[in-house]
Amino acid sequence: MNLAVYDMAGKQVGTYEIDPADLAPEVNKQLLHDAVVMYQANARQGTQKTKTRAEVAGSTKKLYRQKGTGNARAGGRRSGTRRGGGHIFAKSPRDFGWRMPRKALQAATRMALAARLADDEVKLVDGVSLEAPKTAAMAKLMKALGLAESTVLFSPEKHDGMLWKSARNIEGMSVAPVAELNAWSILRPRAIVMTKAALEAMKAAATARPKAAKAAKPKRTRAAKEK
Repeated sequence: MNLAVYDMAGKQVGTYEIDPADLAPEVNKQLLHDAVVMYQANARQGTQKTKTRAEVAGSTKKLYRQKGTGNARAGGRRSGTRRGGGHIFAKSPRDFGWRMPRKALQAATRMALAARLADDEVKLVDGVSLEAPKTAAMAKLMKALGLAESTVLFSPEKHDGMLWKSARNIEGMSVAPVAELNAWSILRPRAIVMTKAALEAMKAAATARPKAAKAAKPKRTRAAKEK
């Protein structure tokens, strides 16, 4: 597939050919789901707290005798069935975080970007050249790309302070270099804007991994083969 390449003014200056399979031969939806759930779970604060009947203030004295009053039997006023009592299934602070294997998360990141490329939801810019923080320049670029009303992830090859300062005041826009991308950050926005160098870096990293795995695979000795 061919992607149009734009400059900072929003004008098309060329095309870039890429095959989503170069990033990920297949898209495993279950792996993407697990990765997104993991990132969302790790973002939870887990600071909720409600009081049990042992923690609320109040007497433990039985309210009235067990029989003879005509009322339902009752114990102390701290009971969870009474107003002001403790919670029966009280919530307490906990850590919701969990981790997936590193290689699985890396594969999910590549699959997420490959899926966005296949859906034509990635736009390329030739490069970023900002001498000073200019929010108006970034807003003009987003408007020229037709993304003024959308949530956008802008991903350069490396961290760019000028770019980050120019985009931080635009609602719904986030900036993350290639090294900080993950499946959740790629799938969350409506559109993705990447520099050509950033996409090439992702492609180079994806093609380098199979070669590295093949080189690290131990060779079988002749004695092992005979067994």
